Amino acid sequence: MTGLLGAVLAGGQSSRFGSDKALAVYRGAPLLDHAVAGLARWCDAVVVAGRDGGVPDWPEPGMGPLGGLAGALIHAQDQGFDAVLAVSVDAVLLPDDLLERLAPGPSFVADQPVVGLWPVSVIGIVQDILRSEGRHSLRALAERSDARALRFSKPLANINTRSDLDLLENDHGL
Repeated sequence: MTGLLGAVLAGGQSSRFGSDKALAVYRGAPLLDHAVAGLARWCDAVVVAGRDGGVPDWPEPGMGPLGGLAGALIHAQDQGFDAVLAVSVDAVLLPDDLLERLAPGPSFVADQPVVGLWPVSVIGIVQDILRSEGRHSLRALAERSDARALRFSKPLANINTRSDLDLLENDHGL
């Protein structure tokens, strides 16, 4: 796939984690660095959405992962990319065949909808959802775009608390 922009959705409050999850260290590096490196394997460029110095959420901060994805899709469209491969800031240990399994988009990981492949053509749907009074969620986008839900035999790592990170660090899994 050419013209693929990677986007780390990193604008969350990390309230369950207790501190800035993006800067939490896993195997010697911040989680954010792991997520960026993971996307760099498949993408022509990688951006961070929702953090200072990165791509801003759309239409404003505080819109959740969908606002980060909207910002990334707008950036992708402006820069001539065809699609966005999105992951959360805690995306470590992504399977080597992730992009192969997600393609073609729109598609997402069923138990972690923040991980998904979204063609730029869904930007209108995303903007409509974010302008509406309804749910501003990635699941709403999945429903409205008829995205495929991917299921893995082993769930992807999901780090919501320091205990989750400790378990992963000690190779006990999540």
